[in-house]
Amino acid sequence: MERECDRRTFLKTSLAASTGLGFAAAGTLRLEAAAATTTQTTTPSQPIPMRPLGKTGREVTIYGLGGLFTTSMHDRHDEAVEIVNRAIDLGINYIDTAPWYGTGASELNIGTVLRERRDEVFLACKSHDYTYDGTMALVRQSLRRLQTRHIDLYQHHLLGGLGQLEQLQQPRSARQAFEQLRADGVISFIGVTGHSSRVLADALEDYPYDCALITLNAAREVMDDPEDLDRFFRLAQEKEVGVIAMKVVVRGALIERGLDIRQLLPWVLSHPVSTAVVGISEVAHLEENVRVATAFEPLSEEEMAEIRAVAQSRSG
Repeated sequence: MERECDRRTFLKTSLAASTGLGFAAAGTLRLEAAAATTTQTTTPSQPIPMRPLGKTGREVTIYGLGGLFTTSMHDRHDEAVEIVNRAIDLGINYIDTAPWYGTGASELNIGTVLRERRDEVFLACKSHDYTYDGTMALVRQSLRRLQTRHIDLYQHHLLGGLGQLEQLQQPRSARQAFEQLRADGVISFIGVTGHSSRVLADALEDYPYDCALITLNAAREVMDDPEDLDRFFRLAQEKEVGVIAMKVVVRGALIERGLDIRQLLPWVLSHPVSTAVVGISEVAHLEENVRVATAFEPLSEEEMAEIRAVAQSRSG
């Protein structure tokens, strides 16, 4: 009960600061968050909660490591490797990457760690090529960079409204490549990613995907067709699709506007998602995010509405 009161007090206090005190309060919030990340660097005493990943039979931590920011920089290899190692040390078992990220740097940096720690993580990667041959070339490249023979979840990258779904329905498409890779044991599960709730819902109706990666944040930014979000979640639950959330902080934009990860991450995790992936700039931010995930308790509808109202009022 005491913990619940503390959480409600934080939410109400930080929301009031965000709405009533303008950018000065926002700056204070950021300074407090920075102080927390620089003074608390120990491993949390409790493990990160886990959830089933749809019908895959696998469980993943509710907070996963995204492959962008420092992790995707060629010129910050040592820092990227430190971030990936620290994420695994903290108990994160879901890592997401793609060949697009940093023109291969993300895969190369993550691969440096996976060479020794592959068995400790559920690895998700993507193909942005919607043809059979193009996908086969991409997966070979990703396997080399990641220094592994196996990818747990392979996904169509950024399915949109430009005819990609129709392309996947044709012979010799990436869909057939994915199925062949699964039959050969190169990948275990097939997924789809995108920004549009409508397009992803259409995809779930069209094919028995194992997982779907979707943009989800309190400000509803980079979320195309949000009016179809309920339909997407309904289909995902009916078909036991594992849902992964991305763009939780919109590449840091929401933090820059004075919102706090202690609001934004619980807001996303209070939806029916298996995990939320966030890219990381430095180890201290990673450790703070893990603390938030470890302490997660579902928000009430009232709390979620308050956070969303503040986030949307600060929307760019």
